Amino acid sequence: MAQVAVTSAPLDLLALSRELVGPETSTTQDTPGAAGPGSGAVATFTGLVRDHNQGRRVRFLEYEAYEPLAVRALERIVEEARGHWSSVRLAIHHRIGRLDIGEASVIIAAMSPHRADAFAACRYAIERVKQIVPIWKHEHFEGGDVWLEGATADPEDEAARQAAQRIACA
Repeated sequence: MAQVAVTSAPLDLLALSRELVGPETSTTQDTPGAAGPGSGAVATFTGLVRDHNQGRRVRFLEYEAYEPLAVRALERIVEEARGHWSSVRLAIHHRIGRLDIGEASVIIAAMSPHRADAFAACRYAIERVKQIVPIWKHEHFEGGDVWLEGATADPEDEAARQAAQRIACA
């Protein structure tokens, strides 16, 4: 299973978490304190399609992406997280296409020797996804539809990255 993915297939948080916890090609004994099968924490996040937004009853969503750029942005987020929490292993999958109420649109799993780093990296990842990943949401609600603004931050914008880090570490 890929560490990052943009896919039209339903997302599977349990499978992604299992993959993350599975054995690495290099053992954690080579890098003391690195995340691996013996790590102490896995933090996860699942973003679901909700049935309401801005006072409207949502019927379903459609997500579109420029996939090569979206995958690159997800990879960038993983690298940024590794730069701040070196012991964390992180995986992010985002769904595209039509999603019904209750379906997962994004899943994130972060594994670390300690829970604080796993939680922080997971929170950082979703904040950066919202900032820089070129995925657009088309919301269909009772009485109409609207495109909602997607990622607007420049991936190189240091202030945006620091804002995501502050939120993650709050």
